[in-house]
Amino acid sequence: MLAIKDELLRRGHECSIISITRSETIGNEQHVYHPRNPFELLKLLFALKYDILHLHIGGEIPLRVLFMILICSIVARGKSVMTLHSGGYAIETSEKASPWTFQGFVFRGLTRIIVVNNLMVSMFNKFGVLPGKVRLIYPFVLDKPKEHVSIPQKFQVFLNKHDKVLLTVGLLESHYDLLMQIDVLERVLCKAPNTGLVIIGSGSMEAELARAIASKSYSEHILLAGDTDREVVLHLIHKCDALLRTTIFDGDSISIREALYLGTAVIATDTGMRPDGVHLIPKEDHKALERAIELELTNGKKRDISSEDGWENIREVVRLYEELPLPIFT
Repeated sequence: MLAIKDELLRRGHECSIISITRSETIGNEQHVYHPRNPFELLKLLFALKYDILHLHIGGEIPLRVLFMILICSIVARGKSVMTLHSGGYAIETSEKASPWTFQGFVFRGLTRIIVVNNLMVSMFNKFGVLPGKVRLIYPFVLDKPKEHVSIPQKFQVFLNKHDKVLLTVGLLESHYDLLMQIDVLERVLCKAPNTGLVIIGSGSMEAELARAIASKSYSEHILLAGDTDREVVLHLIHKCDALLRTTIFDGDSISIREALYLGTAVIATDTGMRPDGVHLIPKEDHKALERAIELELTNGKKRDISSEDGWENIREVVRLYEELPLPIFT
């Protein structure tokens, strides 16, 4: 969303963001709104002036979210775009998708739908959405680490103390199988005794992971870092020896795309949606993860950073906006 906003501002347009996620830290950013309830959201939808209303939906789509999508499509009057970021929703829903469902009715009311994998294209077609209204655009923008960004001391100290570093970036939730990474590190350390694991993110398992790490005799080799600015994360992805993405339930992953772009090895659970260049392992397979880590650490080869600018997906979103008959783009 921020990348789309930056691209629109660069082209001389205006862009506001309405954040409906719960957050402990709410700043006073210009043109960023944080409604506290559905009534405040509805008030904003009627009060703000806009030519396009672009919804970004991740995870599940319960009934309350479906009603929000329906209201937004009505309020926007033929100017509504939705991006569904969750590949997992399509896995669960595709087989039972039908035009005769409430979901189908709601989705057909949107002007355009952006999806992030081909299974989602098929799912929306089953819901009765016309093929011309559905567009596959990958949901990531790829940047190189910025030279002026400094790495916080806790990371720098950890990197300096370890010969090899594994990195995982994501939510601290059960479906990311982070306890397996912590357990497997014990066996990795037997062959590569100065290997470290950095875990970046936040979530409901943070306290449980902290306790699990503290119980290990090798706890000094694990850094539970919490949420970290993306600019710092890019430096860490580039500096680490391998990015881990061990998930029980997953679609695509921005961190995987960023690692491949920066020339870093990636070890990830096979979900059927991973891009080329990823070292795939079965889910919940400790031995496979151990072997993959040992192989990548032994290989020790870093590819060059991609020469592409990484913003093509963002430009594709703007091109989709330009397809709509709106005054702002004429």
